[in-house]
Amino acid sequence: MLRVPTTVDVFNAIAERRRRAIVEWLAWQEPMAAGVLVVALGLPQPAVSKHLGVLRKVGVVAVIEQGNCPVYNPEAETLKPVHDWAKGFEELWGHQLDRIKERAEQRAHAETESPTSLEPRKGQA
Repeated sequence: MLRVPTTVDVFNAIAERRRRAIVEWLAWQEPMAAGVLVVALGLPQPAVSKHLGVLRKVGVVAVIEQGNCPVYNPEAETLKPVHDWAKGFEELWGHQLDRIKERAEQRAHAETESPTSLEPRKGQA
């Protein structure tokens, strides 16, 4: 079975957990240099550079020159297909949360209706 290159599309690029971690860091921080990501993620510099290269190739991150130091910035528009795909499951998640809430309420109701085994019975103590 042939392996699909990671640079085919955004889905393949972010399938790797370290690349997702890089995207998350960049999404919540100011644009940052690869060296900052190395420290923040605790990954070797060559690995971070390789992952950034994949993310650049599919357009998830862009390089901005700040002085002599290139910094990386997320390109949110490129991640939109991932958002749109995941959004399709929103109704499913809502139903799951409703079911969890319903079960919790049923259990809470059952516990208040029946005596617990921790309470001493009459004549015991």
